[in-house]
Amino acid sequence: MAAKNKVKPDIILKDFWRDNERFADLFNGALFGGENVLKPDLLQEADTDLSSVIKLDSYAQTIGRLLDVVKKSAYGVDFVILGLENQMKVHYAMPLRNMTGDTLIYLKEYAQKVKENKKAKDWDSSDEFLSGFRKEDRLHPVVTLCIYYGENAWDGPLTLLDMLDMQAMPEQLAGVVNDYKLHLVQVIESDKCSFHNQEVHDFFEILRSIYQRDYQKIEEVYGSREISAQLGLVIGAAAQSESLINKALQREGGGMNMCTALQELENKGRNEGKIEGIVKTCLDFGVPQAVAEEKLQQECGLNIKDARQYVIKYYTNL
Repeated sequence: MAAKNKVKPDIILKDFWRDNERFADLFNGALFGGENVLKPDLLQEADTDLSSVIKLDSYAQTIGRLLDVVKKSAYGVDFVILGLENQMKVHYAMPLRNMTGDTLIYLKEYAQKVKENKKAKDWDSSDEFLSGFRKEDRLHPVVTLCIYYGENAWDGPLTLLDMLDMQAMPEQLAGVVNDYKLHLVQVIESDKCSFHNQEVHDFFEILRSIYQRDYQKIEEVYGSREISAQLGLVIGAAAQSESLINKALQREGGGMNMCTALQELENKGRNEGKIEGIVKTCLDFGVPQAVAEEKLQQECGLNIKDARQYVIKYYTNL
C-alpha cells in the first residue's frame, strides 16, 4: 500500500503564487481586466506577519494575522503593498478579516514612521509631536486579493456593509457608515478574468473543468500536450485531490498528461453522478432512506457507511 503523502495544500498554493510572473498576472487579470499594471520585475517579497499590538489609552491587545503571500511593487521611489489570501472554504467574515489585515499593515507602517520621527526629533508643531506623524508623512496603499477555490459559488458577504445589521437603522445612516470591499476571485467564475500567463490560465481553466465535470474539454485542450508537474501539483492541491497530488509528485521535475491524471477523478465524478441519480429517483418516489441505502450498495458497490452518508447528504440537500 502506497504511503500517504505529507504535503500541505496551503503550502503548495502559497509557493505557486509566490512566483512574480504568476502573482502579477493574477492581480492584472482579476483586478485590471488583463492590463499590464503590475510588472513582475518590480515585485519583491514583503513580510507576511501582520501581528501587532493595538493600544487605546491604558488598554492593549495583541492581534496576530498572517497573509499567505505579500509583495511590494515599486513605482519610482514609492511602492504599493499587495496581499494574497488563499481560501478553500467560504468565510462569512471575510471582508472584516481582510480589512483587519490591511489595517494591521497600515498600523505597522505608521508605528515605524513614529519611531523614525521620534528618533530624528523632527517636529514642526505640537500636533505632529502628539501624533508622532508629520503633516507630510504618508502611508503606502494596500490591496488584498482573496482567491476562493471552492467548487460551489461564494455565498458569503462581499463588503463590510453586508455583514452589518442595517435593516432597523434609518436610511440616512447607511450613507455615512464606512464600507470595505472584498476583492474576490472565484475559480468557478474565473473565465471572466483576463489571464495572459500560460500557467495561470491553465490552472484556472483546468480547475473549472474539473468542478464542472467537463473532462471532454480537458481532453480536447490538454490531451495532446503535457503540463508541468508543479502545475499538476497546485491543481491537485486546489481541488483537494490526493490522487492528483500523488501523480504530480511522481513526475517531479518533469511533465504530466492531465487526461491520464484525471482518469480517477473522472470515474469518481461519473459514479457520483450515478449515485445522485439513484437517490433523486428514490426521493421522487418517496422511497425510505434505508431502501435507498440498499440500492446504492447493490448498484454502485458502496459499503453501508458510504451509502448512508450519500443518502443523508442528498436527502438533506436535494
